[in-house]
Amino acid sequence: MRITVVAVGRARSSAEQTIFDLHWERAAASGGRLGFTKLDCVILDTSRSGDSAARMEDEAKKLIARIPPAAHRIALDEAGRSLSSEAFAKHLAALRDGGVRDLVFLIGGPDGLAPALREGASERLAFGPQTWPHLLVRAMLAEQIYRAFSILSGHPYHRGRV
Repeated sequence: MRITVVAVGRARSSAEQTIFDLHWERAAASGGRLGFTKLDCVILDTSRSGDSAARMEDEAKKLIARIPPAAHRIALDEAGRSLSSEAFAKHLAALRDGGVRDLVFLIGGPDGLAPALREGASERLAFGPQTWPHLLVRAMLAEQIYRAFSILSGHPYHRGRV
């Protein structure tokens, strides 16, 4: 299964980008042995439209253009379903084992995802009920994907309850 993160907002030389890169590289190095054949990240520029709704719509068009056909879409949204790290790992494995070829995580910009894009996703995922900065969500997602791969492989990185 291929995993792609499609996100809005460049994070050049930021602490969040450093965290993302570290965990994304670790996940890419270990994912192949688990059947996660490719990890990709597509970063899109934040819209410069005048108001929030116009920015979200402009960004949604760019996001949609980067989603592989028939991909399983997971929108990162504070109103989404919260999963423990163990449950997230099991969910990724279930999608892989269920024949999902492309899994795409969608992360909006500072204004979030356009409602139609959020509601049209296969599912929504939250990192708790709080609202997180979009750049930090990207870093948290990379860490959780790496943690999921560690759980699935029995690597000691994850020391939680299984």
